[in-house]
Amino acid sequence: MLNYLWFFLAALFEIAGCYAFWMWLRQGKSALWALPALISLTLFALLLTRIEATYAGRAYAAYGGIYIIASITWLGVIERVRPLMSDWIGVGLCVMGATIILFGPRWSAA
Repeated sequence: MLNYLWFFLAALFEIAGCYAFWMWLRQGKSALWALPALISLTLFALLLTRIEATYAGRAYAAYGGIYIIASITWLGVIERVRPLMSDWIGVGLCVMGATIILFGPRWSAA
């Protein structure tokens, strides 16, 4: 269960870092927004290494589902845009996929 804490914290820092770059490059804010963006994205990368998984690729794929939940939540809370039903359906499908990747049986590819 500790993995989920790391996933959610990593998502928060990744979205915040990307959002800071968005504010600078898309919204015309000061270039000083790049400094918290870089710090936040560094923390994101460090937090993602805390995930208990044998392979980085599987951890990153499972993280994708959590990232999508956090992104839609960010949309509603920070950007104050009400997510659509299709957003929530997409979140559900992605979380199911991420759960299968993280906890599913390990069938051979051969």
